Amino acid sequence: MAKVSWQVLRKDRELLVLPVLSFLVSVGALLVLWLPTLAATDLSGLSSEEGQVDPVLVFAGIASALILSVIGVFFKGALVAGAHERLSGGDPTVKSALSRAFSHLGGLLPWALLTATVGLVLSALRERSGRLGQFAVSMIGMAWEAASFLVIPAIVVDDHRAVSGLKASASLLKRTWGENLASQIGFGLLGLAAMLPAILVVFLAGPVGLVIAVPWVALVVVVLTALGAVFQTALYLYATTGSIPDGFQGAGLTEAFATR
Repeated sequence: MAKVSWQVLRKDRELLVLPVLSFLVSVGALLVLWLPTLAATDLSGLSSEEGQVDPVLVFAGIASALILSVIGVFFKGALVAGAHERLSGGDPTVKSALSRAFSHLGGLLPWALLTATVGLVLSALRERSGRLGQFAVSMIGMAWEAASFLVIPAIVVDDHRAVSGLKASASLLKRTWGENLASQIGFGLLGLAAMLPAILVVFLAGPVGLVIAVPWVALVVVVLTALGAVFQTALYLYATTGSIPDGFQGAGLTEAFATR
C-alpha cells in the first residue's frame, strides 16, 4: 500500500510542502505562545520538590496541545483534499488543497479540538493509573485511533461535521479494520526502517552525524505523513463508494474487502 500510495503521490510531489508548512506553522505558534509566557512566569517552583507548577504554565501546555491539534488536523485535511482531487482524476496544487481545507474548517476545527481533548484526558488518566490502569487506557487509546481513522476524509470528502464524521468513520470500521490496523502498524514499521540509516550515522559519527540524521528523519516524517493521507483517502473512497480510486487498481483493495 505504501508503494501504491507513493506512485500516486509522486504525481503531485508539491503536496509534500504541506507537512513542512504544518511543522513551520506549529513552531511559529509555539514560539508566539511560549516566549511571552516563559518571560512573564516565575519558574523557580519547578526546581523545588514542594513547589507547585504555575497555573499559567498548565494553561499554556493545554493551549499548546489544542493549537498543535488544530494545525495538524488542518494540514492533514489539506493533504486529504489534494489526494482526493488526484484520486478523482484532477491535478491538485498546494493552493487548491489549502483552499478546500479552508472550506471545511467548520468540520476540521471542532474535530481538532475534540481529538485533542480526548488525547489530554487519556494522558491524564494514564499518569494517574497503575500498570493495569495504564494498559486499559492504552487499549482505549488504540480503539479511539482505530474508530477515528477515517474522520478527516469523511469531513473533507463528504462534508461531514466532527461528530457525524466520527460516526461515519466508526461505522466503516467493520469493513476497514484490517487495513486500518495494517496501515498504522505497517507505516510505523516502514518509518522505523527508513530511520535506521540516520540512527546508524549518529551511532558511528556521534554528534556530527546529526547534521545528516536530522534532515533525513524530517524527510521521512514528511513523506510518511503524505503517504498516510493518500492511503486514508483511498481507503475511505473505496469503503464508501465500492469503486477503486484511480491509481489503486491492482493494489489488493477488492480482495481485502471481499474477505470481510
